[in-house]
Amino acid sequence: MRLDLADLQLFLCIVDAGSISAGAVSANLALASASERLRRIEGAVGVTLLDRRPRGVVTTEAGEALARHARLILKQQEVLKEELQGFAVGARGTLHLYANTAALIEFLPSRLAPWLSERPHLRVELKERTSTDIVRTVASGLTEAGVISDAVRVDGLQLQPVATDHLVLITAADRFFSGRKKATFSDILDLPFVGLFQGNALQDHIDDHASSAGRPLDLRIRVKTFEGLCEMVGQGVGVGVVPQDIARRYRRRYSLLVLGLEDDWARRQLCLCFKEWSGLTGPMQSLLTHLGGRAEAM
Repeated sequence: MRLDLADLQLFLCIVDAGSISAGAVSANLALASASERLRRIEGAVGVTLLDRRPRGVVTTEAGEALARHARLILKQQEVLKEELQGFAVGARGTLHLYANTAALIEFLPSRLAPWLSERPHLRVELKERTSTDIVRTVASGLTEAGVISDAVRVDGLQLQPVATDHLVLITAADRFFSGRKKATFSDILDLPFVGLFQGNALQDHIDDHASSAGRPLDLRIRVKTFEGLCEMVGQGVGVGVVPQDIARRYRRRYSLLVLGLEDDWARRQLCLCFKEWSGLTGPMQSLLTHLGGRAEAM
């Protein structure tokens, strides 16, 4: 038995209209075409579906069964169509977005919330990586886009700044840098350091710069959260490097001295990173537009 959706739609039009001629009009078909297709439908199922009468048609028992299932199938088709349209416009599905630590902690949560609240069937999977790792992942085509620092090279990719993300040095108010407002990374390489757990994208980034300088950090302790790091620093355990917004949030609570880092890699911006706007899926374009991106390449 081979019945397509058009066959089912025509059959229901005839059943609902109560006559083949009226059903043909409803289905936008000529009467001859509708009659021929109806004969093919009955031939395909091998039973009589309609009882022809002088004043129209009525369904046989088999016709009632077909009509019932046809309505279910066509309803399911509409549900499927709506769901697929949801994927196309970014209302359904799962988006994978890679982000560095600062973007993940400070930038994305407040901005993603209103966008996601309007799309209850959409999911966003955030993955924390260093900016360098994100660039490699986007360049290789393993993910569509990421949020990174502009301190890394991105040959062949598009960068669109969306927020400031300077890194700063924090220390206890009465330790190490009293009276100063700025410092360089080299100033802290011989000092005790409070860091984040290994695998944290920002900490890996800082460790990489220390290794490049040939002087690995003297890490006294690694903690899980920025607040824990700031509390340790405020108690005089060591110095730390955190995003400027984090330092502002906890400066008074833990009596921190905040100094600007003068190194170029610390004075950075958060940027959206992708290959070509036209190569992004509709949902990703919608998300990046909400985050401050645009179709024009920089």
